[in-house]
Amino acid sequence: MALTPKENFKRIYEGTDLPEWVPSWSMGMNSPSAPVVSAGAMQFMVRTDGPPRPMGPPTGPSEWKDLWGVPYVSNAETGYAGLPKPGDFILEDVTKWDQVVKWPRDIKQEVADADWDAIVEAGLKDIDRSNKAVMVGTGLMPFQELMGLMGFTEGLCALLEEPESVKEMLNYIADYYTPIFEKLIDCYKPEYIYQLDDTASRYAPFFSMEVYKDVFTPIYKKLSGYGVERGIPVVLHNCGKCEEQIDEFIGWGVRVWDPAQRDNDLLAIKEKYKGTLGILGGWEFTPDTNEPITEELVRNEVRYTFDKYAPGGGYGFAGGFLGRAEDSELNMQVNSWIQDEVAAYGKDFYSK
Repeated sequence: MALTPKENFKRIYEGTDLPEWVPSWSMGMNSPSAPVVSAGAMQFMVRTDGPPRPMGPPTGPSEWKDLWGVPYVSNAETGYAGLPKPGDFILEDVTKWDQVVKWPRDIKQEVADADWDAIVEAGLKDIDRSNKAVMVGTGLMPFQELMGLMGFTEGLCALLEEPESVKEMLNYIADYYTPIFEKLIDCYKPEYIYQLDDTASRYAPFFSMEVYKDVFTPIYKKLSGYGVERGIPVVLHNCGKCEEQIDEFIGWGVRVWDPAQRDNDLLAIKEKYKGTLGILGGWEFTPDTNEPITEELVRNEVRYTFDKYAPGGGYGFAGGFLGRAEDSELNMQVNSWIQDEVAAYGKDFYSK
């Protein structure tokens, strides 16, 4: 009997049987082929009293603020992805965080008053739960929020010099998200929790394991704990070479990790954590800018990635092409080749 997409996806981390095909992960985006789709209540997660955060495909340079007042900018150089506005960090002294960081509204009362039947109906519209698993996010990226508030220089210094103040601030911020997240768990009854936080560069984590355990593990547990206690596994998005953090993040509920970049020893990780952790990623496409990007080149890279990481299971594809923003037609073409080859080559991979 053929597996459904969501049943097939579970096999990458359960480790008892091979998937019937190689799953394709779209990093929380609800693509037609995705085995897991996002649902939630974005009006609580991203609403601000300043310029709105752009949603959907980028159309040009923009500026906005997040819930905590951090100014963000996007332009062609960032691929129209947002990043904290350089040189415009709003928190200079973490010991005085309470003078700067304020809840934007009485979220507990707002959650209590919301029409959750209507929110859930809209969130689950057109989702076939017999085939697709539903995922909800915790709402907060603790390390990235700290860096957004303070910048990397002051933020990293704060972790070393004033960890108790950092913990106080992050707990205060987390307390804003937890009533939303708990309501999402109760109403949507999701199959997965999504936690995002990029805590490493391509060479090493940004901080020590001591800092991870002291500052960040308690926050991740606080954010995801309501769902984890109910048996819901966490999918963690964490870029960079973060392999030394794996034991720790498995400990607070992670069962799947994306985008699992090649800076990590992915083959060794697959072997060590089989049946405990599924990896989504292994994709690295950095073509020579002086040579044309051809369909053959792209498809061969997909096949190489599958041939290297998919044997034995424990793997799902996650990746795409992020070319220059002005080359939008090329970007769409390359991504269509990638997704087509992922579907075609992955379909019969385990039955060859």
